[in-house]
Amino acid sequence: MTMTIDPKKTAVVLIEYQNDFTSEGGVLHEAVKDVMEQTGMLAKTREVVSRARHAGITVMHAPISFAPGYNEITDHPYGILKGVVDGNAFVKGQWGSEIVDQLKPEEGDIVVEGKRGLDTFASTNLDFMLRSKGIQTVVLGGFLTNCCVESTMRSAYENGYEVITLTDCAAATSIEQHDNAIQYDFPMFSKPTTAQDFLAALS
Repeated sequence: MTMTIDPKKTAVVLIEYQNDFTSEGGVLHEAVKDVMEQTGMLAKTREVVSRARHAGITVMHAPISFAPGYNEITDHPYGILKGVVDGNAFVKGQWGSEIVDQLKPEEGDIVVEGKRGLDTFASTNLDFMLRSKGIQTVVLGGFLTNCCVESTMRSAYENGYEVITLTDCAAATSIEQHDNAIQYDFPMFSKPTTAQDFLAALS
């Protein structure tokens, strides 16, 4: 698929590249480690981000975090958020919720505040920031392929953005779930693209 990237109208949105997912000792790292290794997602994301900044593309970080005790959500969480609460993951002010060192925000990057759920658009002012900056193309990577990345992708599509999902800059809790999302869901709501192909479109 041929792509033309206009850096002024493009944002890379990095979803939950936080220690609890990315790093040895993180609460949810063991669950995603195999897929991370198979896709090489951290190194590829670093390269995408570095080249994107160089090209003048807006880089946005969308971490999720909760106050100690998780008062922002139900006392009886189920599904994916139950795993977060049970593991005491993504607690504000703790190492696990910090963005991984390799992708620390740099000057000019935007950190999206307020993500408390799966869809980055739902609980933040992401849409407002994108529109006010004249962004038309959203490039997504992060965790989990079939959860927060997919939820954000669907909303971006519904909100009228051109959506590019970086298939090897994402990870899920199993390669089956990762591959399944990319094969069946991503093509309906985005242009699934490898990091390499995206970078080729940039050069």
